[in-house]
Parts: sequence; C-alpha cells; structure tokens
Amino acid sequence: MLELKNLVWKVGRDVHIDDVSLRLERGSLNVLLGPTLAGKTSLMRLMAGLDQPTGGQILMDGKDVTGVPVRQRNVAMVYQQFINYPALTVYENIASPLRIQKQPSAEIDAKVRRAAALMKLTPFLDRTPLNLSGGQQQRTALARALVKNADLVLLDEPLANLDYKLREELREELPKIFAATGAIFVYATTEPHEALLLGGNTATLSEGRVTQFGPTPDVYRRPHDLVTARTFSDPPLNVIAVQKRGSRFTGPGALAFDAAPAHAGLADDDYRIAIRPHRLSLGDGESGASFEAVVTLTEVTGSETFVHADFGSDRIIALIHGVRRMAAGDRVRLGFDPSHVLVFAGDGAAVNAPVALAA
Repeated sequence: MLELKNLVWKVGRDVHIDDVSLRLERGSLNVLLGPTLAGKTSLMRLMAGLDQPTGGQILMDGKDVTGVPVRQRNVAMVYQQFINYPALTVYENIASPLRIQKQPSAEIDAKVRRAAALMKLTPFLDRTPLNLSGGQQQRTALARALVKNADLVLLDEPLANLDYKLREELREELPKIFAATGAIFVYATTEPHEALLLGGNTATLSEGRVTQFGPTPDVYRRPHDLVTARTFSDPPLNVIAVQKRGSRFTGPGALAFDAAPAHAGLADDDYRIAIRPHRLSLGDGESGASFEAVVTLTEVTGSETFVHADFGSDRIIALIHGVRRMAAGDRVRLGFDPSHVLVFAGDGAAVNAPVALAA
C-alpha cells in the first residue's frame, strides 16, 4: 500500500501540492483527474521519489520512503512525452530494466515478446525509436514499464499520442494487466470521460489539493462540492443561481420548478444548481422543468449537437442527440429533470446529492 500523509510541496513561496493525504492499495487503479496545472504531475513525481516533499510523509507498505530517491524504489513511470533510449532497438529498450535486474536471457526474451505483442510492437522489435511513429515510441515506453514488474506504476497522460482505436483498447487492457501484477497503478488525465472509462478510484485535483477520492462512479455521481463537480464535467457544468422557497426552486428568466424528493427537505435559502450538458433536452422535458435561452453557437459532432446559449448572465451548454441546425440569436427552450440536478450551498458544498443520479 502507498500512503501519502499530509503531503506538501513548495517551490519558493509557490505551493504546488497542499496537504494531500491518500491511501492507494496494491492491485488498485487510481486516476488523478484535474485540469492542466492542477498538480497531477507534481504529485506523481513525489510518489516516485523524483522530488522530495516540503512536508508530510510517504509510506510504502508501512515503510517511510519520504527521503528515498527514485533509483532505490521499484517504480515505473511513463510520461505523455515518451522517453526511450535512441541508440537501442525496441527490443533492447523494453528489455533494459530486466537486464539491470540481471534476469535470465530466456526469461527476458519471453517477457519482452509478450509485452511487445500486447502493445502491437512485434514487427518493430529490430528498429530504433527514431524509425518509429510517435504512437509506436509511446507504446515502447509503456511496454518497458510493463515488463519491469514495479511496485508502483505511474502513467502521466500516457495515451494522448496514440490513435483512437489503440487508445480505447489500451484503456480497457492496461488496468487488467497491472492489477494482475499486484502493482499500485496511478494514471493522470485531464479528461473526465477517460476516468470513467478506466474506472477504479479517482482523486480529483484542483490547485494542488485533492478535493475528493473514492470509487470513480461515486465521485462522478455524488461530488462533495462544486469544485469537484466542475473538475468531473466535460463539457463544462451548467451552474445557475437559484432560491428555494417551500417546495419550489426559482431563478433568473422565469425559471421555476418543483424540487426533487431528495431536495424537498432543504431549508429555504439561496443555492446553486448544476446540470450536466447531456441532461438538457430541447423542449419542456417530461417533468416540465425548463428555461428559455438565446443560442450563440451550435457545433455538430457526428450524431450529436452542442448548443451554446446565453441564459441571463450564464453561458449554457446542452448536448443534444441528433443534428440540430440553429442560428445565433435563435431562442431555444431547454428542459431537464429535477431529479438529475446537483444542488450546492453558497459555500460550494453539495447538499442532498440525488441518490438516483445516473452517469
């Protein structure tokens, strides 16, 4: 088990990691999700021993490894910007950690060929990295991490340079592969949908802090606060200021709807509701909850349409099934189901998250 206790990392006066505590079990997949500069790479470098924390502790299987350098840890790390040995063939790049461990030649050969087959590199084993495409070079780096049999495997946006089909295949296969080794698997991404596809556990990061950690579906469906909900939403979350009076919510532009059962008991007060783009539909919707907005832009992507619209001072994004042609300035009515609304207090804390919220 890898345990981070109140980890802090500062550079001068700048705080890059701020009081992070996590427990990662062996054989587990753990996603670090957050935007660029949220602290994902900084946290992984601390886990690996590449950087030393300003404060806090790092424990591996109960042993304090806070000051232990990376070369003395059994760690494998793969960055988005792949790193290979340019003078070595693909075969030797993959074999290099095994040769350092002085494993038998026959065992090295079997492991290299098995990893190469998985990463679809078998035809390229005799080539050097400079004679490979970017995606093939990244797969070489992944294969080298795979054969190392590390206790901790850190992957920093490792699939960004791969083609779509292979990326989808590896998203499905990598967690199974590393879980079978008993390694702790940490995967950093900026993409919420990638975290959902990978599953496992997710830690959402914002400005160097972990805002929530738990099973990925739970973090997505029941965010503890608005920061986490925004981190786990792409396209951006639609957030609207409302007031609750009795059993109804009211807001700008004649917005009014009955509170869902999960929110009916909330005290009368000011709140913010959040609606994910795919939860908006054209028209009043089955529940009758809706509002009228002014279209600013439509983007057709295959069989879906992103509708960007202004609702008072708020910018709204709706993901609508089908191809919809709307002109800027058109008025559109967007409906939603109140049971799929997230409600946040004035300080951003979630209140009575709906139990039936689906992904």
